[in-house]
Amino acid sequence: MDRAPNLLFLFPDQHRPDWLRCTSPQLALRTPHIDGLAERGVRFTNAVCSSPLCAPSRACLASGRSYDRCGVLGNDVNYPLDQATYYQRLRDAGYRVAGVGKFDLHKGLGDPENLWWELDGSRDLDAWGFTEGIDNEGKFDGSGSYRRLGEPRGPYLAMLQQRGLADAYVEEHTRIKETMGAYTTVLPDDAYCDNWVAHNGMKFLRDFPRDQPWHLVINFTGPHNPMDVTASMRQRWEDVDFPEPHANDEPDREGLLRNRQNYAAMIENIDDHVGRFLDEVERRGELAHTIIVYASDHGEMLGDHGRWGKSTWHQPSSGVPLIVTGPDVRQGAVCDLPVVLHDLTASFLDWGGAVQLPEMEGQTLRPLLEGATSSHRDAVVSGLHEFRIVYDGRYKLVSFRDGESALYDLQEDPWEDVAVAKPAIADGLREVLHAEIPTWRIP
Repeated sequence: MDRAPNLLFLFPDQHRPDWLRCTSPQLALRTPHIDGLAERGVRFTNAVCSSPLCAPSRACLASGRSYDRCGVLGNDVNYPLDQATYYQRLRDAGYRVAGVGKFDLHKGLGDPENLWWELDGSRDLDAWGFTEGIDNEGKFDGSGSYRRLGEPRGPYLAMLQQRGLADAYVEEHTRIKETMGAYTTVLPDDAYCDNWVAHNGMKFLRDFPRDQPWHLVINFTGPHNPMDVTASMRQRWEDVDFPEPHANDEPDREGLLRNRQNYAAMIENIDDHVGRFLDEVERRGELAHTIIVYASDHGEMLGDHGRWGKSTWHQPSSGVPLIVTGPDVRQGAVCDLPVVLHDLTASFLDWGGAVQLPEMEGQTLRPLLEGATSSHRDAVVSGLHEFRIVYDGRYKLVSFRDGESALYDLQEDPWEDVAVAKPAIADGLREVLHAEIPTWRIP
């Protein structure tokens, strides 16, 4: 390869790891393009997020640091602008660094000044390290800021307002309890947020110069709740049945089913866009020297254990899909070793030949992907607020701030219903946790 590889990062929001056809064929998802990535690269079966919440997880990715050191412990905190990012390092190494969609690096909920993306989506992009991009509102951030302040605060709602669709979009969000958060939106396909994000990303990709490496991050807003889909997305799933959520006594079983149908529709829609991006990279003649990564910031409970969204230690919330393909990456390989999302930070810098970040805790996956090693970490650590997780690919220790802890065997009990008593394994995982976070209370 004459120069550093291009880096395409396809990054949906709240995609749980078991909702890919290559891992759960019973769900009947049609994801040929994501499946194709797995066939041409490495699929990780035990990847976890750095933190099961949007802003902290994305701060860990930007900085290469773990939850306790990323500077963002909740959705009420902005990413520190004096803290270096891997985007800056790639830009310094000569990359065009572009991104579109929901960045969530200045979420800072609770402060109206943070609910401002600039109407062209340019706020803080240069400071984070991007050469170009469009940072847009997430679903609830966009509708909530519009309803609260009476005007668009970012590019997506500005586009909807210009087209006379903003009020109807916001009204849908005020009525989500009537549909258990799963409904068919009034928006046409071309105004649906993920389609708009992909359209913007495609414009940047098509305009990249061919004599300069590029890094493009596509931050899809789906399959995040509310489970809103367009009429065309809903059509195929109208009569498709699904296994019911695990341990959920919600009386509205139709609502539960509709959530799962629409969640599947959102994933299939993202898969369509994955295919379009791959086609464009191939049209540019760059597929052979482009690293492609598919991952998510965290998962989605989707009604399992009676819970929705993220922010819990359960595997549907803390686990993420992760597929990597590209030059020198092994083909059709499955890796069961535990990895954590901010390992991608070190990997991107490694591929780009960029300067490493200070205090970075991520470990590059490149030797593992290329077959130069068969080992990585013994266990990974993730966490949020009142709990920390230590996961070795089979056993998960959940340690709570109040001093309690529980050990689960995901091989024998994938739903994490019953804690097991295996003191030697629990003690080994506690040692990993204590080495990474000496200040965490260890029971």
